[in-house]
Amino acid sequence: MLSVGLTGNVAAGKSTVLAQFARLGATAIDADQIVREVQAAGSPTLAAMVDRFGDEILRPDGELDRAQLRSTVMNDGEALEALNTLVHPAVQQRRTQLMREAEDRGDRVVVNDIPLLFEVLDPDNFDLIVLVDAPERTRLDRLISDRGLEEGEARRLMRAQLPSGTKRGRCDFVIDNTGSREHLEAEVRRVWGHILDRAG
Repeated sequence: MLSVGLTGNVAAGKSTVLAQFARLGATAIDADQIVREVQAAGSPTLAAMVDRFGDEILRPDGELDRAQLRSTVMNDGEALEALNTLVHPAVQQRRTQLMREAEDRGDRVVVNDIPLLFEVLDPDNFDLIVLVDAPERTRLDRLISDRGLEEGEARRLMRAQLPSGTKRGRCDFVIDNTGSREHLEAEVRRVWGHILDRAG
């Protein structure tokens, strides 16, 4: 089984690329989905987060208020580090479980969508690394128009990650998400062909 790490900075288009890889036949493991799972109401991870940050990060229904959490940690490096310490081990444990299940099924290629791959994991744990990238201005515009963030908040979110330029040289393939949807699909198919060659 070939293990692929898919990464890229916020609003680069990783989720779109992951969905396209899945349509081409990859087993997709979505980090955002895992995070939501481990932070669900009643989970040990969410309980630990409430102990650290208080009830104000909860909505009235007991679910996590993600916007409130983001505003709580985004300007506080110590708080962000504490959040990562609480969440990342649970995410990694679940990802390991999903990888094991895929291997038991005999899946050929597993693509792991991991936004903070270079920030919190060892890239050497994957057979191949694929980076999805787009210019900073494009990503900023997407955060503002598509996700409804204020520009200041969007910029802070972007600064919380390593610049994509420092990641390019450490990746096996780069998918530039700067053109049309058709261009992106062609880029994904190009990289998928190389992945299949490597999978054998």
